[in-house]
Amino acid sequence: MAHGGIGNAVSDSLTMIGRSIRLTRRQVDTLFMSIILPLLMMALFVYVFGGAIDSGTEYINYVVPGIILLCTGYGASSTAMSVADDMNSGMIDRLRSMPIRSSAVLTGHVVASVTRNALSTSIVIGAAVAMGFRPNAGLTDWLLAIGLVLLYVLALSWLAAGLGAIAKSTESASTLSFFMLFIPYLSSAFVPTSTMPPVLRVVSEHQPITPIIETVRGLLTGTPIGDDGWIAPAWGAGLLVVSFTLAVRLFRRRTRR
Repeated sequence: MAHGGIGNAVSDSLTMIGRSIRLTRRQVDTLFMSIILPLLMMALFVYVFGGAIDSGTEYINYVVPGIILLCTGYGASSTAMSVADDMNSGMIDRLRSMPIRSSAVLTGHVVASVTRNALSTSIVIGAAVAMGFRPNAGLTDWLLAIGLVLLYVLALSWLAAGLGAIAKSTESASTLSFFMLFIPYLSSAFVPTSTMPPVLRVVSEHQPITPIIETVRGLLTGTPIGDDGWIAPAWGAGLLVVSFTLAVRLFRRRTRR
């Protein structure tokens, strides 16, 4: 294991970031699915269900922010599986015999996750514009929306890394991270929360996805944001702190001898 200060920590992290990005380039099928599935979901809701859903605006303008958050869930799920593969394939044990911090592997996977999500989100937005999405956001609005999504991606990626650290296999990591794919459906991603039954409405309005989606939607399309403008980043920052702390602790517990 490596010893030293910040310089060694940065060097170790950069090494693992490079490794994780190289692995991403080789896992074309995983990257492809993280892009194609959100695109298919967007096409399904816009062209099949959109005509029957009253969102108060053009449905594609309503649904795209939700698809963006759904896209990040797919990306984070693959991060959990990648970390689980490292944990169970002997990779961490090999790092113990090298002058590098094994914990840097988590940083590598998280940065690779952010990179994948940036690519897939850009493709999804491009496809949405081709399908009729018409944001009216200015530069500042776009920057704020990107910053909020990035905060959420970081939080979700660290959470996925923690789940991968305790998973006994890549299959169990996929199962553990299933809620990342499911929770956007219990939000305002696809339908207004006012149309939901009372119990589901309470759940939808008191979880992090809805205020984040409503804020991104407001920034990109001009819909009212209200209190979500501060609730969303508060949720994002809180989730990031909890996810990072949890991931580091679970990793250390798993690798402790």
